[in-house]
Amino acid sequence: MEATGTDEVEKIKSKFMSAWHNMKYSWVLKTKTYFSRNSPVFLLGKCYHFKTDGMYIALNSFQSYGSNFDKINTEISGNVEEFRKDFISRIWLTYREEFPQIKGSALTTDCGWGCTLRTGQMLLAQGLMLHFLGRAWVWPDALDIDNSDSESWTAHTVKKLTASFEASLTAEREPKILSNRHQGTLKRNCDDNEKRNEVYHRKIISWFGDSPLAAFGLHQLIEYGKKSGKIAGDWYGPAVVAHILRKAVEEARDPELQGVTVYVAQDCTVYSSDVIDRQCSFMDSGKADTKAVIILVPVRLGGERTNMDYLEFVKGILSLEYCIGIIGGKPKQSYYFAGFQDDSLIYMDPHYCQSFVDVSIKDFPLESFHCPSPKKMSFKKMDPSCTIGFYCRTVQDFEKASEEITKMLKSSSKEKYPLFTFVKGHSRDYDFASSPLHEENNLFSEDEKKRLKRYSTEEFVLL
Repeated sequence: MEATGTDEVEKIKSKFMSAWHNMKYSWVLKTKTYFSRNSPVFLLGKCYHFKTDGMYIALNSFQSYGSNFDKINTEISGNVEEFRKDFISRIWLTYREEFPQIKGSALTTDCGWGCTLRTGQMLLAQGLMLHFLGRAWVWPDALDIDNSDSESWTAHTVKKLTASFEASLTAEREPKILSNRHQGTLKRNCDDNEKRNEVYHRKIISWFGDSPLAAFGLHQLIEYGKKSGKIAGDWYGPAVVAHILRKAVEEARDPELQGVTVYVAQDCTVYSSDVIDRQCSFMDSGKADTKAVIILVPVRLGGERTNMDYLEFVKGILSLEYCIGIIGGKPKQSYYFAGFQDDSLIYMDPHYCQSFVDVSIKDFPLESFHCPSPKKMSFKKMDPSCTIGFYCRTVQDFEKASEEITKMLKSSSKEKYPLFTFVKGHSRDYDFASSPLHEENNLFSEDEKKRLKRYSTEEFVLL
């Protein structure tokens, strides 16, 4: 009887905290992100120039860009539009509410604790977009997303909170508030290639849906996290998330995902033969093709604070065509870093609570999975704990990338100790326990569990 009472108290406490976080992270202030006209902007290996008569270009966050971009002269407007289209096309995964209850908890939202899982999802999503769509792909409807309602986001939030409160009084699920842009989507005549790309666009997003069956959804990631001692509601660091993503890809059963594998660096070392073994694992099953690999490298960019000596290296990494971003942030907040301008990092912020979207239905709305505006943050504010991601389609791509990154590591290291290294051979050649490609009963080896435990205690707490 006492245990039942304790469970009820925990459920009430969980619901109260969820309601508070939903309100906290649904309230988004209107802000502007300024870009200098004199410096190039890099976004995941692509470079853009904004030459204007003015000193800065202002991009509004979470509101329409229109009035600002009308002021930009016609010579460079195309380049700005291309940047906007490219940025908006990246998949944005944020806090969600009212999704199916997470197994073993009373939680139906990840507000307040799931931000690093979300930034990890964004990095993996970018890797899958490179794999299935290519870096040149952009969402045809990207520029339509800024034609937002005449009401402000603040007004939308008030309406949303009111609807949520009324629904709670009648024990109903929160009604969805659709913006005008969802209702008047134009039908376009697509050729076969566009149709194929749209199918993959939706499929990739569906893999990250907030339901127990989604391969890389929050529910699945939390299940894998339990193997490292994490539960729903805990805070996850960038290194732990890297290992969780690897397990999620290994365990994915969708045939489309069998051509992708994930490798996580061990103690800041990438063992080339281990990576190539993963890429060539198809050969055991008689298939000629090799797998594409997503390489995740958990690192620290300093001690308690980020060492500014690493700035040029981070900028160099984000300039590479192989880069799929960085899981990082500042203390107590995780961001997905995707680019930079000068000494500021460009990122997508998961700290915005949106309503659950059922991605299993046909033609589910896509708008809430694409960020309308970039944000910028000074590099010196970055927390030193982060995970860097790369994508290589073939073994040749990996070998080329490792050579290029190694040169960059050597040139950026003022001392004799680079941030991480690429080493020939297998990890077992250096007396490290090598993780098998397929573990049957236990998702994490004993060596991995020890390493994950160390990561969990060393990393900063993310809220």
